[in-house]
Amino acid sequence: MGLQFGILVFPNVQQLDLTGPYEVFASTPGAQVHLIWKDRSPLTASTGLALTPTTTFADCPELDVLCVPGGAGVNPLMEDETVLAFLRERAPGVRYLTSVCTGSLVLGAAGLLKGRKATSHWAAHDLLGSFGAIPTKGRVVRDGNLITAGGVTSGIDFGLTVVAELLGPEAAQLIQLSLEYAPTPPFSAGTPDEAPAEIVQLARERMKGSRAAREEIVARIT
Repeated sequence: MGLQFGILVFPNVQQLDLTGPYEVFASTPGAQVHLIWKDRSPLTASTGLALTPTTTFADCPELDVLCVPGGAGVNPLMEDETVLAFLRERAPGVRYLTSVCTGSLVLGAAGLLKGRKATSHWAAHDLLGSFGAIPTKGRVVRDGNLITAGGVTSGIDFGLTVVAELLGPEAAQLIQLSLEYAPTPPFSAGTPDEAPAEIVQLARERMKGSRAAREEIVARIT
């Protein structure tokens, strides 16, 4: 049997958090990628893309890699005991427990980040400490078999990192070349350190509502 990758899919997931690593994992020869949720009913990502789970918590096979993506939908997940119980149950059996973007907050809510280095989207990075994690800056951060990625587009870097861990750097480089992944962004505005101050402020204003709700949830559960 080839490598088994499992990615949590849920209402209002940030689709690129999911589809970035999905593309990398699915490009791995012989691999199977499972989209996991409570049932197989279609659901909608935060930007409107329709997604269909391929397996349920109850039917999910044994996994080599379990990944939790982020997005607005993580807020309710942090208090969803069905989701948290699934993660706690599966974490000891996977080779790599992983997240992209704010998916790390869900791992934290499940109690799986205590004493471990982890990262998240820049707008949620400081919340990791509330779960006993060691907030660590980086596009991809590894602590033992825990691999967490920063915001959204870092999911591609993350996917290649995981494949390199599993199959070696040549396998990851072959996928990178096949995808022609050689980013040259048109602006230096991808992080708060690079972006103009007025753009950072606009971004914070846009995220203010979700951030406030997230802070309230984190305070309540920790």
